[in-house]
This record gives sequence, structure tokens and C-alpha cells, in this order.
Amino acid sequence: MPGETNLTQMLRTMQPKLNDGAYVFCACNNPAMIPADKIIMRFKETEGYTLILDRETADAYGFSYSFTAAWITLTVHSALEGVGLTAAFSGALARNGISCNVVAALYHDHIFIAHTDAAKAMDTLRQLSAQYQ
Repeated sequence: MPGETNLTQMLRTMQPKLNDGAYVFCACNNPAMIPADKIIMRFKETEGYTLILDRETADAYGFSYSFTAAWITLTVHSALEGVGLTAAFSGALARNGISCNVVAALYHDHIFIAHTDAAKAMDTLRQLSAQYQ
């Protein structure tokens, strides 16, 4: 089933979901040391691998991190070629003083924001969506 490409429809139906837990970004040279089911995301960069892990896993493996995040999933099935969704929600968050780190996966967009901003971010995203109802 193809993803949604209509921006108005994506915003109307984005339905943000706050995932339980706290998440961190870690640098790792050997991601094979972490069981695959414990890794939220793995991305290969020039400097090594970046992993997103739940904080408990990062602590158990002795990783250092400087940012603890909440994870929000936009449950709309947005198409990878869709235009404007990231700009719309990141702009709304920015106007409310909320930094966001975005991961676009095949089915959904995932937003990592400061853990302390979780409630404010959810309110901001719901208000944005309500503008298109």
C-alpha cells in the first residue's frame, strides 16, 4: 500500500503517538555488539555508527550520551516522496522553542525531542493537525 503524498491529508491524519521511555543517541564503532532487537536505529556515518537506543540499553553497554529524548511517532503512513510534512511539523515545533531530530522510515516519521519537552511537543503537533480538520 503506497504512502500518503498529499500534505493536507498527512497533516490532518498524522496522529502523533508518544512512545514510552527515554532514548539516546550514541556513537559506536561495532554495532554488532548490541542485539539487533535493542537498536531503534542504526546509521553509518563517516565517523562511525550512530545508534538510537533506549537509555537503559545504552547504560547497560556503557555508552556515553549528552541528550535524552522522548520519541514521537507520526502514525500516518507518509510516502518517502511526500513533500512538506517535515517542514510543517519541524516549523511548528521550532516556533514553540522545541528542537527536533527526525528519522524518516518506510512507513512513518519519528521525531526525537528533548525528554522534558514531550508534553509541549505533543500539544504542538496536535494543534498543527487540528488546523487541517
